[in-house]
Amino acid sequence: MEIDLATCTEEDLWRYVASHLAREGIETILVGGAVVSIYSEGAYRSGDLDLVLGSMFVKNLDQAMQKIGFKKNGRHFEHPECKHLFVEFPGSPPLGIGSDYTIKPDELTVDSHIIKILSPTDCVKDRLASFIYFNDREGLEQALLVAKRQMIDLKSIQKWCKAEGHPEAYQIFSEKLESAK
Repeated sequence: MEIDLATCTEEDLWRYVASHLAREGIETILVGGAVVSIYSEGAYRSGDLDLVLGSMFVKNLDQAMQKIGFKKNGRHFEHPECKHLFVEFPGSPPLGIGSDYTIKPDELTVDSHIIKILSPTDCVKDRLASFIYFNDREGLEQALLVAKRQMIDLKSIQKWCKAEGHPEAYQIFSEKLESAK
């Protein structure tokens, strides 16, 4: 897969890195702001990729990233030609959003390898989690950006907010979404 690292989008870089890691036997799931960037069709820019590893027993991550020119710098990986984006591997399995650990990511095939990303509905839940637990208004706005452009399961989001003990978060979200129409 060819990529222009100097000008690539979050989606371009994700497809490139995740498919390379899959070839190396490393499963990842894209989470966080880059998912918002992809699902908002570029209306939001994250500046990084957050990839959760599919296993806590990965030993060759640094070497695999070096094969495509990324060097570890603290908690993240940087590429000298990709100054606008970096890659992080936050947390470890299992993948969860709030207290929900039954997340089933969407799958795409790139260069004959499966790569994974939060579904649009789970992306909205993830952004609402930052609104709920950190009072992050930007998280709410990001959830709305995704919800305006993607098919999402509003009942699932409402149920999740209630299970998290914050049904008011869904109320705020749904009112803002309705007023944006």
